[in-house]
Amino acid sequence: MNQPTAATKAQPVTRDVYQAITDQIIAAIEAGTGTFTMPWHRDASHAMPINALSGNAYNGVNVIALWAAAELRGYGTGYWATYRQWNLLGGQVRQGEKSSIVVFYKQTELEARSAETGEPENRSVRYARASRVFNAEQVEGWEAPRPAICDPAAVLGDTEAFIAALSADIRIGGNRAYYQPRTDHIQMPDRDRFTGTETSTATESYYAVLLHELTHWTGHALRLDRDLSGRFGDEGYAMEELVAELGAAFLCSDLGVTGQPRPDHAAYIANWLTVLKRDRRAIFTAASKANEARAYLKTQQPAR
Repeated sequence: MNQPTAATKAQPVTRDVYQAITDQIIAAIEAGTGTFTMPWHRDASHAMPINALSGNAYNGVNVIALWAAAELRGYGTGYWATYRQWNLLGGQVRQGEKSSIVVFYKQTELEARSAETGEPENRSVRYARASRVFNAEQVEGWEAPRPAICDPAAVLGDTEAFIAALSADIRIGGNRAYYQPRTDHIQMPDRDRFTGTETSTATESYYAVLLHELTHWTGHALRLDRDLSGRFGDEGYAMEELVAELGAAFLCSDLGVTGQPRPDHAAYIANWLTVLKRDRRAIFTAASKANEARAYLKTQQPAR
């Protein structure tokens, strides 16, 4: 029987762990640059990755990391768990299978001295740790639940209701989709200008682009007041585009819409890769900001 090794246990996050996750995401992006696609666009089944034991969805950069791992290794299921968790579920990770890294955060109290008074005081510190997980396709003795069959009309109806509940100023017309911060409005072409693909309908393509622009909309000073120029300088605009890409991917997954990129997103790929290769924490920041945007849009929904 395969025995757990030190590599399967939670480890403190070091520079190498941040770099390992960033490198995995870079590899997945570069694997698609020939066709100008991102890992979260190439597979119609990119639902939120789920922990098989708890049933909870992963969040933030872990979603991107596991999407990238699934893309690079060809996994068709979104269920993941640690070695020990698979054992608890009655499964066994096959000999020689390679794990993927996820990051989780813990809170602890440290004793310190006040800078003003010199008196002892407790300080709450949030620190990151890494855990290694395996996909369900790497496991024997466990079968993933059958996915629920969704009515496409109901999915699109729910997406329309989600967007209608927001107070966004959405104007229809022209041949470009964009968010204008100065007037705080979203411009969208007519729906008949959008086309379908092998994995999505024209309507889904329309909603995917609109969800991208709505992620931009959350960054206005009246809402989340998101400004990435201080962190990323001249590349702040490209990083804002990456936040919108990720926000749209998260929202499409939540709503059951097959995500498609904005037509001009390929122009930003080189910028994204430059920043990610230079700053190992950049994808963590972008994913965090995208998750904040997603959460904000959800808070604007009526109670159900």
